[in-house]
Parts: sequence; structure tokens; C-alpha cells
Amino acid sequence: MRGFWAVYAKELYSFWASPILYVVLFVFFLLSGYFFYSAVAYYNLLSFQATQNPFVAQELNAVSIVVRPFLLDISIVLLLLSPLLTMRLFAEEKKTGTIELLLTYPITEVGLVCAKLCAVVTVLLILLAGTLPYMVLLGYLTKLSVGVVISGYLGVILMGTAFLALGLFTSTVTQNQIIAATLSFGALLGFWIISWMKSITPSTIGKVCEYLSLTYHFDPFSKGLIDTRHITYYFVFILFFLFLTIRRIDVERWRG
Repeated sequence: MRGFWAVYAKELYSFWASPILYVVLFVFFLLSGYFFYSAVAYYNLLSFQATQNPFVAQELNAVSIVVRPFLLDISIVLLLLSPLLTMRLFAEEKKTGTIELLLTYPITEVGLVCAKLCAVVTVLLILLAGTLPYMVLLGYLTKLSVGVVISGYLGVILMGTAFLALGLFTSTVTQNQIIAATLSFGALLGFWIISWMKSITPSTIGKVCEYLSLTYHFDPFSKGLIDTRHITYYFVFILFFLFLTIRRIDVERWRG
């Protein structure tokens, strides 16, 4: 991990100096604000109906009506925006030729890759931290389970980090940032919808496809269930793409 902090600081500075980050921040907070407002407005409508219908009152739950849909919505937004955050991490280095200079520094491939991932994960945490006031406001307005909120955000962080790890790898395979972003989005979308194959394939293959799905492992977190099996899946997913990235960088080093 030698050289980790130097690269980490460099990447964070590059993010804040880039207009892409501010576009991502604007789009993320605009969409997340809209989704939260829509969910709360729907919850408010059901609350009004509950005053006239006892059955609706029994089914009224802020977690299932507001929190879960909101977390799923922002995970979709992250699916769209993550490729924009990761596309330049190595593609720009390769295009400008600074990758060769960077690889001559006293820094290991592991330190280099982990530093870049941690920098972009820091940006992810900043994005999610900006949505916490929504939960505080919701908790002020109605009864809210803190455990479910924590579990849901943990799931979003794990899924978002998985997005970024895959995007980090795709940025190493090309010098073109647009191609890197397109490859990242296509791969992430594939892991997002692969569970749909369960309904049209034999049971064994369908279960494998479902297990590979990023959304399948996120759903329990949104319900307040923290299962080590799902945590393990995300960690293996992240480590797998980090391994591929490190091997790709190792090839670049040997090519000189």
C-alpha cells in the first residue's frame, strides 16, 4: 500500500477540480430530491386516506412507502452516474501518457488501485451524506426505524462501491473516457437485470443468474436485514474487479 495517501489526495483534488463532479452532484441531488418528494407526497396521500379507511391505516408504513423506494431510486441514479465518476481514473492517465510516469513512482499496483477506488468512494459517501437530511426530516414527521435506515444505507454503500470497482476496471481497458463509461454502464446494467433470466431459464441457471444480480443482494438491506451472505457477495464482487484492475495495471507496467 506504499504511496496510497499521495495518490488518494491527488485523485480527490482532481475530482474537485473537474466540472464532471459538479454535474454529477447537481444531477444526483436534483433527482434524489425529486424522488424523496414524490415518495413523501404519496405517503401523505395515503395518510389522508387512512383517516377515512382503517384498513389503509394498518398498512401505512413510512419505511416501505418512503425509505425503501427512495433507496432503490437513488441506487438507480448511482447506476447511471457511477460510470461518469470512474471513466477518467485510468483512461485519462493513459491518454495523456502520465500512466507511464505514475508507474515509475515508488508505489505498488495495489496501493495505486486502492487509492483511486477510495477516492471515488469518498465522493460516493459525500453524495449519500447529502441525502441524510431527508431521513432526519422524515423521522421528525413520522415514526421511523433507525435500524432500517442504517441497513438501507449500508446496502447502498456496498452496491455503489461495487459499481465503482467495476467502473475502475473498465477505465483501464481503453484511453477513451466515453468508451470506458459506456462499457461500465453496459456491464452494470447487465448485472442489474440478470435476475430477470430466472423467469425464462431452468431453475438451476435461473438461481445462478439471480445470485449474480446486484439488486437481489440489495433487497434484504432495504428491509432492514443485514445478512453476511449478501455482504460477502459485494465484497467478493469488489475484490474480483480490483484484482482484474491490478492485473491490468501490472500488464501496463511490464509494457513500459
